[in-house]
Amino acid sequence: MTAAQNFPQRLVSFWRRLPFDMTIVAPLLALIVMLIASSLASEYFLNTRNLTNILRQVSYTGIIAIGVTFVIIGGGIDLSVGSMVALVGVLLLFVLNAVGDPTLALLVGMSSALVVGALFGLVNGLLVTRGRIAAFIATLATMSIYRSLALYLTDAGEVVSSNALFPEIGGGYWLGIPIPVWTFFILAAAAHLLLFHTPYGRHLCAVGSNEQVARYSGIRVRTVVLFSFVIAGACVGLAAIMLSSRLNSISPSDAGVLYELDAIAAVVIGGTSLAGGRGSIWGTVIGALILGIINNMLNLLGVSPYLQGLVKGAVILIAVLMQYKRSQ
Repeated sequence: MTAAQNFPQRLVSFWRRLPFDMTIVAPLLALIVMLIASSLASEYFLNTRNLTNILRQVSYTGIIAIGVTFVIIGGGIDLSVGSMVALVGVLLLFVLNAVGDPTLALLVGMSSALVVGALFGLVNGLLVTRGRIAAFIATLATMSIYRSLALYLTDAGEVVSSNALFPEIGGGYWLGIPIPVWTFFILAAAAHLLLFHTPYGRHLCAVGSNEQVARYSGIRVRTVVLFSFVIAGACVGLAAIMLSSRLNSISPSDAGVLYELDAIAAVVIGGTSLAGGRGSIWGTVIGALILGIINNMLNLLGVSPYLQGLVKGAVILIAVLMQYKRSQ
């Protein structure tokens, strides 16, 4: 074998020896390229207000994507998160309008949204682990159920909050940065600690890599998978709080539509394997930012909104193909 023939192998070996996690570095390089290309394509891109809007828009689906990351690393998938946003948002506003004291209503309503979101995630998890239904089928069914319940409870009409304090949560700022953005990054830090610095995170990766081996190793596989769906549900509850607070209302027919696509796309672009067992929270954060920049650039360049789904689908396909090549 010649020196020229060995060069690609030496290059791959060199990259593997670098003290970096390439599953994060690769999406990060893609993000930097996107930032440079976007700043050259539009003079308005680097405007502070535009960047703030990107971060705010990304935070809603990013919070959901963090929860979905746990599900996918565990070898599952959750298609119901978009519909869950609508139903949790509706129930949240019902609670807010039912309690008289604004401060008490805020505390009770937000706590209820987190608990209800976790319970919906628990339902998904029980269908998968106890009902032994494939995650794709189980969450496809609950996607329809949650949306239908939201429409029924509101008679397909918009629900508006009467709480004067509620808009301050999703529309407020701290140190010049929107509160949903703070929430997104703080949640990402907490999720990173849970995934990489606790026994649960290690067990989840083991289950996603090989469920049978994990079971023989004494890991309680069903409990680990069930908890991943509960985490995803709680994250949806948090996103529902931020979104409905920002709008001070919720529309059961529009809220959360296609959020499942954005969340899964962010996870995949961020380097998490759809086959399970491998992934990172910060990769998902970067994936969500890349998607946000793509959406923003399409709007700034005047591309038809009907084509945005095409672009997202193409990006997902490219990310999956890159994962396939890497696994080869």
